[in-house]
Amino acid sequence: MADIAAGRSSTNGIAFLISFEVVVAIIAFACSSPQTAEINIQSRGGTLMKWVHIGEALSVAVIAIAAMIDRGHRAPILAGGAIAIGSSEALYQYAKASGLRNPGPGTEGQKPAGRWGG
Repeated sequence: MADIAAGRSSTNGIAFLISFEVVVAIIAFACSSPQTAEINIQSRGGTLMKWVHIGEALSVAVIAIAAMIDRGHRAPILAGGAIAIGSSEALYQYAKASGLRNPGPGTEGQKPAGRWGG
């Protein structure tokens, strides 16, 4: 029978969540959101997707290092990273396809409104 108490005290879930968050944070660091990608894919598609892929590559390196350092949590670190990278790729590819299929007014070149927009 499984040792419920040992499972509850395990930090594998925490390692998984941290691995997932690292990937999401790196990609957010490297580019904007899938929503922005969809809106501006006509004008910035190549550049935006380049930075998504650079962020994913950096994520692979960071996750691999974490897995080497913390061998006891290697599986959840790798699983969290893989799921986050796969999710981000799917979200950005969907945003790209949706924006190309249904182009609308983007935000590029628009003068900001309000107090700071001048």
